[in-house]
Order: sequence, then C-alpha cells, then structure tokens
Amino acid sequence: MRAVTLAAEDDFEGWRDAARALAQAHVAPPEVVWRVGDGGGDLFGAVADPPPPPAGGAQLRVPKAFVELAQAVVLHSDPQRFSLLYTLLATDPHRIEDRADPLVRRLELMAKAVRRDIHKMRAFVRFRELVDEGGSRFVAWFEPEHHIVRANARFFVERFASMRWSILTPDVSLHWDGTTLSEGPAAARGDAPADDPVEAVWKTYYASIFNPARLKTGAMLKEMPRKYWKNMPETALVKELVAGARARETAMVETSRSAVGGNVEGAWEALRDEAAACTRCPLYRPATQTVFGEGPLDADMMLVGEQPGDQEDLAGRAFVGPAGQMLNKALDEAGIDRARVYVTNAVKHFKFEPRGKRRIHAKPDAGEITACRWWYEQELALVRPKLVVALGATAARQITGKAATISRLRGQQLALPEGGTGWVTVHPSYLLRLPDADAAAQAYRDFVADLRGAWALLP
Repeated sequence: MRAVTLAAEDDFEGWRDAARALAQAHVAPPEVVWRVGDGGGDLFGAVADPPPPPAGGAQLRVPKAFVELAQAVVLHSDPQRFSLLYTLLATDPHRIEDRADPLVRRLELMAKAVRRDIHKMRAFVRFRELVDEGGSRFVAWFEPEHHIVRANARFFVERFASMRWSILTPDVSLHWDGTTLSEGPAAARGDAPADDPVEAVWKTYYASIFNPARLKTGAMLKEMPRKYWKNMPETALVKELVAGARARETAMVETSRSAVGGNVEGAWEALRDEAAACTRCPLYRPATQTVFGEGPLDADMMLVGEQPGDQEDLAGRAFVGPAGQMLNKALDEAGIDRARVYVTNAVKHFKFEPRGKRRIHAKPDAGEITACRWWYEQELALVRPKLVVALGATAARQITGKAATISRLRGQQLALPEGGTGWVTVHPSYLLRLPDADAAAQAYRDFVADLRGAWALLP
C-alpha cells in the first residue's frame, strides 16, 4: 500500500506529479491512498512515498482534455476525487472520449460543479468598505462549495487591481494590497463588515430596476440561488419589492376601470399597449409581435388557446389561421357567436423552430407559460368572464396554475384559482393533425359537443 500526502485540498501539481510516477511504475489504483496534510486517507494503510519514475522510460502521455478535467476535478470537495482521477489515469486516460463511461461521466459532473461554483463566486462576492490604518479596504465574505478560492484569485486581482481587498472564506482568506496577493487563515462570517454607506445607494438603485417577472419565471433564482442571498444586500429587499409590485399591478387595473367610469376599454388598450413591449421571456426576440386577446370586454365566456401560430404572429390577431378557421366552424355548429366571446392565448408570442423558410410550431415550456401568466391574469381581471374555456394542455395549465392533462379534466367544471368556472377541451389544431378521416370526424364532433356543453353552463 502506498500513501500520497498532498500539500493542500487544491494541490493539482502535487497530485499530477505523484500520479504520473505511480502510473509509470504500474501501481494499481487500489494500492494508493490519497490524503491531504494530516487528514484523510486510510489510517491502517502502510505509508510510503510514491516511486520515482522509471529511468529512461517512456514519458506518460495523456490527452489535453484529461489534464483540463483533472485541474477542475481536483478542486471538488469529494474526498474520493484524487483516487477517481488516478483510476482513470492508470487504466486508460483516453477513456475520457467515451462520455457514456460511468467514471468519465462522474468526473465530468464534478468538473461541472466546480466550474459552476467558480462562476457563483465571481457573481456573488459583495465587497464592503472597511477603514483601517492603511485607509480603505474592501472586505467580502463567501462560502464556496468546493476548493475554488485560490483558483479564482487571479480573476479578482485583475478585476479589482486598484483596490485593497480581502475575500474571507471558511477555508482560506485572500488579501490584495494593490501589488501583492497573500493568503491568510480561515475566517468566520463575523470577521467581515455587515454593511457600509455605499449599500444604501445600491439598494435604492436595485429597487428601481427590480423586475418581479424574473422571480416569477425562475430567471432570478437561476442567476442568484437563495443560498447566496444572505451575503447580498439587495436580496433583503426582494420580499417587499415583490409584494409592492403585485399591489401596483392590481391597483393599475382597478384605477383604469374607475378612470373610465366602469368602461374597461381604456384599461384594456393600456394593457395591450404594455404587452406589445413585453420582454418577460425570450420568445419576444424571434417573434414578429405580441398577439394580444380580443373580443367584447364584458364577455361571459373567455377562450384561451396555446399561443399564436405563424399567421397569427404576422397578423397580430388570435385564431386567424387554420386552427382559427376550425374554431370558428365549431363555434358556429355549437350555436356560439364568436363575436360574443373573448379569445386569447396562454402565451402571447409565437414560439417556433426555423426550417428553411418555414417556421414550425414549438410547444411553450413551463417557464414561458408562467412568464405570460401575468397578462392572462390582467385580461381575466378586466373581462371578468363567468366561464373560461381552455383549448389544449398549455391553456389548461395556464388557467389552473398547474400541469394538467386533457383526458383527466375534459368536460368537467373546474373551480379556478381567481374565481369563476373553468372548462377544458382540445385545441382545434389537434383536429387538423389527425391523419385518419373517421377519427378526425369523430374528434370534431366531440369538440363541438364540448363547446356546446360549456355554453350551456352560462345562465
């Protein structure tokens, strides 16, 4: 049994030199114990230095990708990382090209976690000013998941070269005096200042640019996970800002109603104009325009589709393409005048995949549906329909606020979160996709029956 003691948790050079010597001496992975400093390792194993590389032997050559992978994995917090890397090196480092290999996959996931932690440190370190005998020093506290602090030092030196700063962590501290980077011992959270005068200015600015839609869609949580909130001054404002934004949204609708003496036309036009500039999710970029709802603002029935199609995107109106023609025909057979119905979509921008000159419909995902829920809620608050009919699974998810299947909900009266009654049926585009003529004819008759059943619920 051979034991290798590395100088530090992130000692890549030490691991590399020892691993190369061991591999060239054909020492099997189970015969090696890796430890750091005075800790870790097999306490019952015999301790011996790694062998010197064979004299005059061929140099061990590995793919460049293996070296890059090892540099990242060594920074991981898993105590088995050194052994796993050596196993790959000693058996066949070219296995790294086989992404299906379980060991390679495990190491790649570790490297990915390390790279993510490096990014989080760069994004979420917040310096606070501390005045000492040398003048102003900026101090930050950070709690990394992995051993990334030294590896990240160069980034902060280059980014804040003119500042005197310190980054304190539970493992090691970094100090930069404008010329020299030095290390210090582990620190505690209380060693960093709690706030400074600049934070009041920053909080004011953050409050002015805060967009609650980013929290609703999960974008903010992806960029700023909750585990880092305690280290960041602006996040203390989030709860209050979200509550205030919601109150402002509700007040806007109610104010618009009262401003026109109970006629909601002005409120609807303002909402439509605001939606035209919507950037709540990335779908606005490739789409031609926002396609808002339309119809009488005192309608008893609201129809909610999935999203605009190609023709709707170009025309700027809901249900004007083939699915719209199918819907009009079915409404007519069900005895429903479309002019008496408010028609809208769960998602207001056309999502598609380009194929040559064609734009092929793509199903909206959960984040995109959630991002558009605000517009649906405001339309609902303005129109106040007695019945909301969801056309398809995406619309059903929007009106109920959760994932739904047509087969489970179809033909049932549903109590909606905002009040009122919901009803679920298929989307008319579904009827257009059925290849069998008999099946399509039956599906159409069922669709007409669904619409007729929904209309019968109204007084």
